[in-house]
Amino acid sequence: MAFAEYADYDGLGLAELMARGEVSPAEVLEAAIERIERHDGKLNAVVYKAYDEARAAASGDLPDGPFRGVPFLIKDLGARVEGWPRTSGSRFAQVAADPDDSELVRRYRAAGVVLAGKTNTPEFGIPGVTISERLGVCRNPWNPEHISGGSSGGAAAAVAAGMVPLAHASDGLGSIRIPAACCGLVGMKITRDRTPICEVSDGALGFSVHHVVSRTVRDSAAMLDATGYAQIGDPFQAPAKDGPYLAEVGRSPGRLRIAWSTETPSGKPIPEEMQAAVERTAEALRHLGHEVFERGLGVDYRALYRAQGLASAANASANVSRWVEALGREPAEGELGPLARRAYEAGKRISGNQAFWGFQELRLLNRQILAAFEDFDVFLSPVMSTPAPRADWLDPLMADTREFDRRQAATYGTTPPANFTGQPSVSLPLWMSKDGLPIGMMFTGRFADEATLYRLAGQLETELPWKDRKPPIWN
Repeated sequence: MAFAEYADYDGLGLAELMARGEVSPAEVLEAAIERIERHDGKLNAVVYKAYDEARAAASGDLPDGPFRGVPFLIKDLGARVEGWPRTSGSRFAQVAADPDDSELVRRYRAAGVVLAGKTNTPEFGIPGVTISERLGVCRNPWNPEHISGGSSGGAAAAVAAGMVPLAHASDGLGSIRIPAACCGLVGMKITRDRTPICEVSDGALGFSVHHVVSRTVRDSAAMLDATGYAQIGDPFQAPAKDGPYLAEVGRSPGRLRIAWSTETPSGKPIPEEMQAAVERTAEALRHLGHEVFERGLGVDYRALYRAQGLASAANASANVSRWVEALGREPAEGELGPLARRAYEAGKRISGNQAFWGFQELRLLNRQILAAFEDFDVFLSPVMSTPAPRADWLDPLMADTREFDRRQAATYGTTPPANFTGQPSVSLPLWMSKDGLPIGMMFTGRFADEATLYRLAGQLETELPWKDRKPPIWN
């Protein structure tokens, strides 16, 4: 299969070609490997390559799933793949070879994908930037001087560069939607526990979900159909869906009530370019017949992030502590990056009572957010306050971690509420900045209502198509 031709298809498109016998899974895999080898030296998106295993799978008897023969990559955080190493982006917490597949990985295999490697992630997924001492800087295909987002930045860079049409990603505070916005992709943060959490973690107190980043809405929907059902023992259970999400993509969403806001947690206005993008989106939605009006969520962001800080610090520290117990020693100097070290030490100073009440306060604030959705179907906001910033500016390895916090807060902040409430929320690559970087718009739906978001996303994909937009690195 030709190098350029391979990347022009989404996952379902490749699967359809293979089902008709026009190309074999082995040929498709070689095209993927060629793109990885050509582009990854500039991007550092793929940090573990399992080409021999992938070639054996592509030449073998693959399951007859919707993505039969499609090359696929796993994020190097949370998910286990039998026989593969797992680093979580850390020099301290490393597994030489996992003993088995996570349930989610088993479902990916059943969907027919060919696992070809692992993608870059920051240490323990803590910052929203895919940079770590262990795995290095992951760069943006639209401009390698800029970030690819995080913590699923490796997955997003790989998909945006055409290495694979979709890739595993996870989202604990925005880690699917932020990289999707940075790299010009579809990034659906699904309802809490719509897919199984990976057994090596607890789903970050229910904040974290696992799904994919993709170039098309239909790939996202079809993969959720293949993987989105309950697993016995998960701490939360998403309500059952009414039918296939793939069928929703081409269906009219009807006339929706859509609220929009450019309010930021800091209260500072977003740049004019971002404000204009949100307003253009609102106007496009009106043109499509939706009722669109400006309204915020009415949440106390200061209280929200104070409570989240307690819960997240305790969770991050507990993750490191588990490795301390498993290895029988404390992390040596240089084995934890600045943010992980700070989180570990800070978490040890948080009492059980503080962590518990931080979590309880989040639950109370969640009710305020969910109550707002009684008056509208979808909430529109920018994913980020700016397009993807330069990697040398938003660097989690800088010595002054407080300065990094300030810069990150100036860039992000709108994504976490959907993680706290468990609502579905999708980033769509509707616009481009004056500097040639993608601008993602975020649409958050009612709890367990991915169906409405997939209908709306499909409608916008038709009305404001992004399929033919390619980063400079593409060919």
